[in-house]
Amino acid sequence: MEQNIVRSLVCLLLLAITACSGPSLPPFDSQATVLAFGDSLTAGVGAAEGEDYPAQLAHLCGCQVINAGISGETTAEGVARLPEVLDETQPDLLILLEGGNDILRNQPMVNTQQNLASMIVAAQSRGISVVLLSVPEKSLLLSASPIYQTLADEFNVPLLNDTLPSLLRKSSLKSDAVHLNAAGYQQLALEIFSKLQQEGAFSS
Repeated sequence: MEQNIVRSLVCLLLLAITACSGPSLPPFDSQATVLAFGDSLTAGVGAAEGEDYPAQLAHLCGCQVINAGISGETTAEGVARLPEVLDETQPDLLILLEGGNDILRNQPMVNTQQNLASMIVAAQSRGISVVLLSVPEKSLLLSASPIYQTLADEFNVPLLNDTLPSLLRKSSLKSDAVHLNAAGYQQLALEIFSKLQQEGAFSS
């Protein structure tokens, strides 16, 4: 009986600690450098120059946001490219949005997950914080691929799980079947900035 009571109290304490845990990102200011790394959704395909999400995020946070998006890139290509980009730019924060081309090309998701994991490790081993965005599976519902939640849990990184799938469900925010338009990228930037504020990276 006493053991059950103690066990229950321990569980309640752990829940309280989890609920009261602070932001998962360090605070940044206008001197911070954010690296937006990914494929065409980061590059801004579907919108004019300056309407991509990294450019719009820079206006919101008041800091430098580097657009390192390459249209058509797979995670295998990304994992090979990222270390050099990290060393060149030395960012404080990495926003990782990649995997869509793997899904469109029917690449094995176990490989995609491993590649994304390697990219997260490449950043974290350099002391760089990571924010991850989920990419939708190839389905009518455009649900987020479950590998992103798995990765977020494994590496303890903030995740925007339904943000991109939700935006891609709205025809008014898309330039084609897989890309956003200027309004869509603006909304994506707003959602990312809101998440960064929630996690303590920028003041509200």
